[in-house]
Amino acid sequence: MFRTLPVRRIQLSRALATHATPPTRPAAPPTRHDWKKDEIQAIYDTPLMELVFRAASVHRQYHDPSKIQLCTLMNIKTGGCTEDCSYCSQSSRYSTPTSASRLVDIEPVLEAARKAKENGSTRFCMGAAWRELAGRKRGFERILEMVREVRGMGMEVCTTLGMLSPDQARQLKEAGLTAYNHNLDTSREFYPQVITTRSFDDRLDTITAVRDAGISVCSGGILGLGESDTDRVGLIYEVSNMPEHPESFPVNALVPIPGTPLEKNDPVSVHILIRTIATARITMPSTIIRLAAGRNTLAETEQAMCFMAGANAVFTGEQMLTTPCSPWDEVKKFDDTLLKIANFTLPQDKAMMGRWGLSGMRSFEQVSVAEKEASRLEEKLLKAGESTASPSV
Repeated sequence: MFRTLPVRRIQLSRALATHATPPTRPAAPPTRHDWKKDEIQAIYDTPLMELVFRAASVHRQYHDPSKIQLCTLMNIKTGGCTEDCSYCSQSSRYSTPTSASRLVDIEPVLEAARKAKENGSTRFCMGAAWRELAGRKRGFERILEMVREVRGMGMEVCTTLGMLSPDQARQLKEAGLTAYNHNLDTSREFYPQVITTRSFDDRLDTITAVRDAGISVCSGGILGLGESDTDRVGLIYEVSNMPEHPESFPVNALVPIPGTPLEKNDPVSVHILIRTIATARITMPSTIIRLAAGRNTLAETEQAMCFMAGANAVFTGEQMLTTPCSPWDEVKKFDDTLLKIANFTLPQDKAMMGRWGLSGMRSFEQVSVAEKEASRLEEKLLKAGESTASPSV
């Protein structure tokens, strides 16, 4: 069954071209925030076909199973990061194919956002390779303007900029930010094996600042870091017991990049990917689960199994931050480094979705996002109504 989104102050009787009218759905069971690790482990260990069936059933109670959120990610500041994340080619501590660059200007970002919107993406994400925003006042002001401009296109806007203070989160909210990505990456126990320059609690503090500012939280993890099944369960335990479940939970499969400490890690199996998605869907039923990095290593039928297990968002476009993505229409030409990392033919998202009877979500169609953004959306509808109303006689 589905939940009903309450209408606030005014009736949203018509939708903007790029916005969804908040859906009216029958009530779904309440979500839990008191999961025990052994409960989650038991779900994770369920025979795979039974697990997928159960997750698919839960998915249909909270979401339209034919809808997939299309997101596009742009790297607005590449490399030179002081962190030691062992999977990341943007760390200044490793010799990788990724070169450091300055924060890009506003216009290339807007051009990329317009292209993404034309191709069906409704969320535009911007990532900067920084530990934190402290001491980056001019850069932060430029990013705030990027957020305002992209939001003005009627798109959802997400950023990932490292650690945030409560005041920085507030400024991003005021600029129109929809969501902030800050992954936990893995379990609390395994985390020190992956990163030493930022603590697990540092990440939780940023997530708290984002949530308190009224911004939707996007927080997930990476599979293939060398973690165990227990660690994958531990990651889900952390996010499923947050005061609010993350609005979105990205599931990344490690893309080993030459020069990083994890360059020789074996690829994560699709069965682990499906188990993780299905377990997250059952424990966080209203959350958007995003099939993120590494998706382009999956066969089309493997991706379909992920959607069946509860994934309902993807990154699409020319590339992720430093690794290949899946293009909208046709195979794009990536630089030689990315092609060597990929070493396969990239699928075409629009054709794939058509074959499986899937279609893209509209902006602000996710219930929890629409609730957080209700006042801003209503204000825009009112202004649109005022501009089109006939003058009184």
